[in-house]
Amino acid sequence: MPELIREVKEESKKEILKRISAHSHIRGLGLDEKGEPIFIADGLVGQLEARKAAGIVVKMIREGKLAGRGILFVGPPGSGKTALAIAIARELGQDTPFVMLSGAELYSAEVKKTEVLMRAVRRAIGIRIKEIRRVYEGAVKEIKFVMTRHPFNPYVKVPKAARITLATRDEEKTLEVSQEIALQLIDLNVRRGDLIWIDADTGTVHKVGRVRGIEKARYYDVEAYRVYRELPKGRVFKEREIVRTITLHDIDEAFAAQRRAITVSVFGFEAAEREIDPEIRKEADEYARKLLQSGHAELVPGVLFIDDVHMLDIEAFSFLSRVMESEFSPIIIMATNRGITRIRGTDIESPHGVPLDVLDRLLIIPVRPYTPEEMREIIKIRADEEDVELTEDALDALVKIAQERSLRYAVQLMQPAKIIASRRGSKAVTAKDIEEVAKLFVDVKQSVEYARKWEQLFLK
Repeated sequence: MPELIREVKEESKKEILKRISAHSHIRGLGLDEKGEPIFIADGLVGQLEARKAAGIVVKMIREGKLAGRGILFVGPPGSGKTALAIAIARELGQDTPFVMLSGAELYSAEVKKTEVLMRAVRRAIGIRIKEIRRVYEGAVKEIKFVMTRHPFNPYVKVPKAARITLATRDEEKTLEVSQEIALQLIDLNVRRGDLIWIDADTGTVHKVGRVRGIEKARYYDVEAYRVYRELPKGRVFKEREIVRTITLHDIDEAFAAQRRAITVSVFGFEAAEREIDPEIRKEADEYARKLLQSGHAELVPGVLFIDDVHMLDIEAFSFLSRVMESEFSPIIIMATNRGITRIRGTDIESPHGVPLDVLDRLLIIPVRPYTPEEMREIIKIRADEEDVELTEDALDALVKIAQERSLRYAVQLMQPAKIIASRRGSKAVTAKDIEEVAKLFVDVKQSVEYARKWEQLFLK
């Protein structure tokens, strides 16, 4: 069964090629040893009160004093609510599962709302397992991708393969890796100086930190990545004890796949199955209990983050209330930017669109808008993360745009501006590049004003 679980988990990782995440630079809450927030630390900027409150939440979680309760972040769009939720998960451990769900997603799925929520809940509960694995481990000295056109979109390129050179203190080895591994390398944003290991049997890539002193690797005086490791000793290819974290949903999928295989072998066809049978989940829970009781595994409660929680209806809130009291429950963090609004599925208005009995279970943390100084530092961090070199005047222009329009819009302009700069032969983005892309790509307010000019020509 463990091998089956591993196969299901690895297949799920090959489905989608993701871009650099808007929050890939976040490594924790950036608190000192007394729990006080540092202005710029671990990829976070400002929000000192909210980060201090989140630090108290982390301490409560570690001491087992948050059972039956959740967290609610309240603040305007673009104020860092998602970033804080991710930071809480990072503080709890690098292998802590983090699952993000938007309230609106429940109404666009082909399965029941409660099934979508159940899958999200079980993805957010991890089982940490120790085992001996054959791996390739080392610091990345060189990495190159062989790109090809996307099979469904000729304007998009995806990796076909990759060549990566790993080094230890005693050996250096160059590996030719397949498309599946190349996709993981991009997904994890692996670059020179990163310490990684690749499972020789499954091809799973794990990024565990950074190593200083690697030739041509780029380092920063202020860097979001907090984990620096020593260059490992010995050979690149080795056997080592690996600590893996799977989720309850991985176990569910493994048992479901096993049942489908039995159905095919007996009846010669595979029945369409959109939802996981509750009996399968009971078997998965029993298997998880045996792993935990044997001492070879431990439970890792993860974070389930539900954005736009005011979009949930009364049925979904009832389900979440039961989850908070269940044996296997993740840390539930919600976020909203609404005040008094109607609870979906009812005619009742409530604070944040959340039923009062659920609100009674939540610790509410306010999140305020960013100051210009904080916006400047956030833009600098995002520029480093996305490898965009900004001149001082370009940085000033982006801060001004962030103040007048939105921080998200300002950050989105960086990559188009980099392309404009490269076309004129410059590596650095200037204020003129920012001004040019701001004319080509408008923000929401501008697009609405533009559309209103033409509304009178539309059929009513």
